[in-house]
Order: sequence, then structure tokens, then C-alpha cells
Amino acid sequence: MPTPANLILLYDGICGLCNRLVRFVLKRDRRAQFRFASLQSAYAGRILQPYGVDPRDLDTLCVVEEAGGPLATGSEAAILILRKLGGSWAVIALVIRIFPKPLRDWGYGVIARRRYRIFGKYETCPLPEKKYQERFLDL
Repeated sequence: MPTPANLILLYDGICGLCNRLVRFVLKRDRRAQFRFASLQSAYAGRILQPYGVDPRDLDTLCVVEEAGGPLATGSEAAILILRKLGGSWAVIALVIRIFPKPLRDWGYGVIARRRYRIFGKYETCPLPEKKYQERFLDL
């Protein structure tokens, strides 16, 4: 049976909320299926170009399979992350999916627009712990 492709999570590298999300995923991703890159990196630009997504749009979270495939953004990306983490997180993803996509996207947008004010902003993208560095594609 072929091994499933890794998932690439593209996030705003200077956003406090986004960096907390990355640490959250790293801690719970027991199968090490996620790889990471900041939206500010050239790597993200190359990944997003075929999808017509501008990596300078830092108000969205993106998840794509390493081998290509559909791109999930915003609330869909958040649900995908929870689903892939499995266990109770997958159940939470199912509950969130009950809400209509326009409502989920509206809620996501409200948080995304205020994230720097609420969660802070770094001057530069923080480096991951040494034990996780091989999972970051833009280092």
C-alpha cells in the first residue's frame, strides 16, 4: 500500500496565532504527516503559483498535499488539519463542518483580520525547535 503524501501547511510566519497553530499541530501530529512553510517564503510562492493564490495574502491558512492535489484555504484548511490529526480533533472537525461554509468563512475572516491585534506579531518568523526543523520546508 503506498504511503500517503505529506500535507504542507502554509502559514503567516510572523503571526502569533499562526505560530501557535503550528506548535499545536506539531505536538499532536503523531504520524508526522504535516510539513510547514511560511507564506512569506519563496517556497510558498512556488507551491501556490499553480493555484493562482498570492502568498502575500496573509489572511489565509493553506494546506496542500506535497504531491499536488486540491488546495484547502481558510476554514476548510482548519477543518482538514483537525481531521488529519484524528481522534477527538476529527470529531471537532465534523462538528464545525455542520455549519454552512459561508458562516465558517465569515468567522474565520473575523479572526484573521484581528489576529495581530489579539495574538501579537513577530518581527521575524520564529525558528522551530531543533527536533522539528526537518519538517519545515523553507529553512
